Order: sequence, then C-alpha cells, then structure tokens
Amino acid sequence: MAEFTKTLELKLVSPNTHKRQKLRETRDAYQQALQDAFAAGCDTQAAANDVVVEYDLSGYAKNALKKYVPQLCGNSYDADELHDDHPVRFTNEGLQLDHKPQNATEWYVKVPHHEDYHLWIPARANPEQREWLEAVYAADAEMGESRLFERDGTWYLHITVTRDVEDQSAVSADERTPPDESGEPCLAGLDRTPIGVDIGEASLVTVCHRDNSGSPVRPRLWADEGKTVRRLRKTYFTAKRRLQKRGSDRIAASYGESLWKQIDDVFHRVTREVVEYAESVENPVLVLEDLTHIRENMDYGEYMNRRLHGWSFGKLHAQIRYKAAEQGIPVETVNPRNTSKACHACGEHGSRPRQATFSCSNDSCWVSKYQADVNGAINIADRYRSGESHRRSGRTSGQKAGADDSATDGASLTGPQDSHADAETQQTTRGTHAS
Repeated sequence: MAEFTKTLELKLVSPNTHKRQKLRETRDAYQQALQDAFAAGCDTQAAANDVVVEYDLSGYAKNALKKYVPQLCGNSYDADELHDDHPVRFTNEGLQLDHKPQNATEWYVKVPHHEDYHLWIPARANPEQREWLEAVYAADAEMGESRLFERDGTWYLHITVTRDVEDQSAVSADERTPPDESGEPCLAGLDRTPIGVDIGEASLVTVCHRDNSGSPVRPRLWADEGKTVRRLRKTYFTAKRRLQKRGSDRIAASYGESLWKQIDDVFHRVTREVVEYAESVENPVLVLEDLTHIRENMDYGEYMNRRLHGWSFGKLHAQIRYKAAEQGIPVETVNPRNTSKACHACGEHGSRPRQATFSCSNDSCWVSKYQADVNGAINIADRYRSGESHRRSGRTSGQKAGADDSATDGASLTGPQDSHADAETQQTTRGTHAS
C-alpha cells in the first residue's frame, strides 16, 4: 500500500450569467486581498488575517490566503513581486462534489462564494481521472487544496487529492521515465520535469509542465509583453516610413535603435522570468522548438510570413539558453510539427477559431476548448517526454546565421523585416497560474 497524490481537473460547464458574475467577484476579491496582504509584507498567518478578513470571501479562501501569503513573503518562495491572475485557492474543505450518473453531466461541484453563499455548477471531468474522482466522492480519498481559475473564458478547478493505492497501476505513464532507443529506461532523463516553452505573437512566451500525475499545472503566459512588443514594432514601422519619406534616414535609424532597445529590455526580463519559473520546478529541463524546423514549416501566406520571419524567435531562444546555462538548467529542442494543432489531452487535431483559443475536433474529448498557447507548450513538453529531443539544431557550431535568421544566437534578428505595419491582434490572451 502506497500513498499517491494527483491533481484532478474539472471544467465548469456553461455557468449562467449570474454564476459567472459571482465567480468573477470571487476572483477579483481574492486577487485584491492577495495583492494587499503581499504589499503589506504579511509574513505570518496572523498578519495576513488582519488584511484579508475584511474582504467578501469565503472562510475557505481567506484561510488559504493566510497560509499562502507568508510563503510568498519569505517563508518559502520569497517572491519579489506578484504576477497577475493568481488562481483562487480554497482550503481542503472548501469544495463539495455531487454525482448524478443519470444526468448528461454527471458531476456537480459546490464552489464557495462568500460567507454562506455557494454556487452549484455542473462540471466535466478528465475521464482518465474518473476512478480518483469517485474515490473522493466515496470518501476513500482525501481532498486537499483546490484552485479556481479562468482561461480563455472557461472556468476550471484543479483539486489536489491523496489516496492509498495498493499497486503501481494508479501511477500515470507520464510519471515513468521514457525509454531510450534500445527500449531501456533513459537514465539521463530520470525524473526530469520537462517544461514546454512556446514562443509566439499573442503571448510572447508561454510555459507549462505536467505534475507527477500527468496533469498540466502552473501555465504562465507573457501576453501583456507580447502586446507591448507588437505595439513597439508597429510604432517603429509607422515612424520609419514617415521619416524616410522626409529623407530623415539618420533620425529613422536613431529612433529605431531606441525602440529596439525597449524590445530587448522586454526580451531580457521575460527570458529571465522563464528561467526563474524553471528554477521553481524540481529537476527541470526547458524544452524549446527547433528553430530550423520552425523556419522550414512557416508558411502562412505572404503577409504573415513577413511578420513571423521578422519575429525574434532566435533572440528569445538564445537568451533562454544562456540564462538557463548560468543556472545549470538543461535546455533541449524538439520538432515543433503540429504542436499547435494537436490536442494535448487526446492527440486529435483541432482548429484555432481565435488566436488564443484551441478547439479540439474530438467530440468525446473532455477538453473542447483550451488556451491555444498553453496547449502548444504542453505538447512541446510531451514531445520531449516521449523521447524526442536534440540539444542543437542541424547547424554546426562553425556555421553563421544565414538569411533564414534561424541562428541559435539570434544574431540576424536585430530588427523587424516586415514591409507592413503590424496589425493589432484583436484577441485578448489571459495569463494564468493554473496551479
């Protein structure tokens, strides 16, 4: 008999307008209380209680805050600043489950709002976790902390569950070390936690990994930074075109250098935070997409190709590599083919009805819609977990960057190459810490 812990995933099914509003009120009140308690430097539960007690939150959320804030303020995490969109945490008695197998949606969850006010909402579960969910309902497993968050307009719950299991069958295959080419377990990758790194336009960088049970946890998106870089690039092209028409090439060059310095500052901050994220994960390996494959497979039409070939994949890759090396964190690369098209849950190909949304084509998959960049990051991590990885692209160390600007050091990506100004992406990508 051994004790195992798993993170159960529940997707809240179509809450009505009233319940969505209440969920948003809970999230907003929680995040404000968290910000205020953190700003006050509450390093004890008593100090945190003095701050959060005034907020319209359930006792379960307040008690979770009283434990979490002192960790942030030095006891465990020693965070310098808070990131946006922290999930709402509830202590172990916060949620309640109900099972109605006769209904189309079998599971229902009671989410605390504030005081004695709760919301009963139908929920769809990951079918691979059904046995664990039934064990919780039958009180044969112990529910731990739960976390509520919104991603791309859909609400989710992650619930930590612990139970005694008699054999190893309850351990997800994702927890086992992938074999090497000989079929034997790969000792070099033993216990490595692959962190998928997806680089794009909507979210400049997105990272995510799976926990020991195989559940995607703690995705982080640098969406605001992506918006900032798009704005700076658009400003660059607009100003450059106007100045060149006036014959002011020298001023245009000077102005461009200033804007690209601002972009470089964003790149350095984001890549530093990516490495800090990796440092918070046990035995991490950062997994990037192979730049040569990205360039070879990039064919989105003439206009989008100009935009994406000017997007500094190489520079971001290079900064992540050397900053990770400084901290002793390994970096691997994988072929990115179809990482943005496949569903991380079932493997079926889907579509992207919006820039930030992945839609799975498999009607029986528990994931109907997912944040597209997070889906891609999970697939990148899974590709390493399956055994496919190589430390460098096909270019040898002696080769220099060519016109395909896929250099590992990003040397050729010193400025934008678009002939049109960037169009502002109209989709809003929300960042979230899902665990």
